Amino acid sequence: MSAIALPRRTGPRHGERPGPRIAARTSAGWPQVDYTRFSIRPLNTTIGAEVEGISLAEPLGDEAHAQLHAALLEWKVLFFRGQHLTGPQHEAIGASWGELETNPILAALGSRVDDLAKVVRFEKGENVGGQENLWHSDVSWRVSPSLGSILRAVEVPAAGGDTLFADMGAAYDCLEDELKAAIDGRSAVHDWWSAFSGVMSREDRDALRPNLPSVEHPIVRTHPETGRKTLYVNAAFTEHIVGLDPDVSETLLDILFRQASYPEYQCRWKWTAGDVAFWDNRATQHYASSDYHPQRRVMERVTIAGDRPY
Repeated sequence: MSAIALPRRTGPRHGERPGPRIAARTSAGWPQVDYTRFSIRPLNTTIGAEVEGISLAEPLGDEAHAQLHAALLEWKVLFFRGQHLTGPQHEAIGASWGELETNPILAALGSRVDDLAKVVRFEKGENVGGQENLWHSDVSWRVSPSLGSILRAVEVPAAGGDTLFADMGAAYDCLEDELKAAIDGRSAVHDWWSAFSGVMSREDRDALRPNLPSVEHPIVRTHPETGRKTLYVNAAFTEHIVGLDPDVSETLLDILFRQASYPEYQCRWKWTAGDVAFWDNRATQHYASSDYHPQRRVMERVTIAGDRPY
C-alpha cells in the first residue's frame, strides 16, 4: 500500500466550511453559444436549465440539435416541460445522440425493459419506495459508462419524487488544493455488487458476475468534449481507491462523496407528467428523492452509450 498524507482539516470537516462556493459553469475558453432555436431558463449558476420553445416529438434538424448539444455541455442537465412523448419518439430523440444501450442489471431487478425500443420503465410507490436515493453516476461500474440518459415522467405523485443533480466539475473546482494533490493521478474501483447483489436472486447475480467484473476509473476524469476536470467517484458504486490502506481510502472517499451534497453545485426538478430531463452522465451525479411511498411514480428512460473515462 502506498502512503498518502490526508489534508489538514480547515473546519469541522474537510470541505465543510461557511462562505462562498464559487465555480465556473464551463471550462476556461469555452465559447459562448447564442441559442436562437429555443430559450434557456437557468435553475442554478452552474447546473440545470429549462429549455422552452422546442418540441422533442418532432425531428430537431441539425441547427437545433447542435444548439441543444451545446446547451447540454454548458448546463449538464436540460429540462423540458410537458413534452408527452410516445415510446418511439422517446427512443428517436435518444438515438439522435448516439447508440442506445440497456442496463443488464435492471431486468434482474424486475424493471420492464423493451429490448426492441431500449426504453426502460420504472414503476415505484405502490409496493415499494424508490431505491435511487443515493448520489450516483449511472453505471460507473461499466468499462465505458453511459454518455447520458433521457428520462420522462409518465405518472408522478402529488408531492415528492423530485430528482436532484450535482455538477461534479464544480465539485472538483471547489476542492481544497491539498485534496486535489492527494487524488491527482489516482484511480478507484467501481462495482455493482454491493449495491445490487443483495436484492437479486443468486442465479441472476451469478449469471451476471462473469461479464460484469469490477473496473478501475480515474478519480478525476477529463470530460471528452469540454476538457473539464470532473470528480468521478460516487457513494453507490465506488468501492475503494487503488493502492491505499483501506482506512485511508475510506476516509478520503467519504470526503469526496460529500462533494455532491452541497446545494451550491446542485439543481432540483419537481416533475409534472410529460416532463423530460436529459443529463450528461459524464459531468453529473443525481439523486431521486424517495419520499412519495405509497404514491405511484412511473418514469421511462433511454440511455446513450458512452466511452471509457480518462
